[in-house]
Amino acid sequence: MDQRHATALKAAGMKATPKRLAILEMLEAEPGYASPEELWKRLKDRFDRLGLPTVYRNLEELSQSGVLSKVIHPNRQLYYYFCSNREHHHHFVCLSCRKVEDIPACGIEALEQEVSKRNGGKVLSHILQLNGLCGGCADNGEKR
Repeated sequence: MDQRHATALKAAGMKATPKRLAILEMLEAEPGYASPEELWKRLKDRFDRLGLPTVYRNLEELSQSGVLSKVIHPNRQLYYYFCSNREHHHHFVCLSCRKVEDIPACGIEALEQEVSKRNGGKVLSHILQLNGLCGGCADNGEKR
């Protein structure tokens, strides 16, 4: 058992179950994002009873608790990515090779203030994901 993953789960208020730990282990080993179906196919032989709904449920819980990042793809499929960066940041997602890169800059604060000023409310969170082709895929002439 990877103690880092167990610690991350406990810090998020979640139990460190064998299935959750296996999901985190597998996603951390991925160079990019993976779909629930891909993870289920790789994990189902490790567990006597592991259904696709269990994988979906665990991924959603891990995402909501901030342990995993959700990647929203233009094909409308949800993917998941293990991001160890706990600082506020956003992601650049390569639609060809599936690589995910951190974007440390955030220019959304001014927009949040403007929205709050206009509607009198308060923005509690935001999500910014940039989709495109990474340098390697762009150099290879790949298109999506």
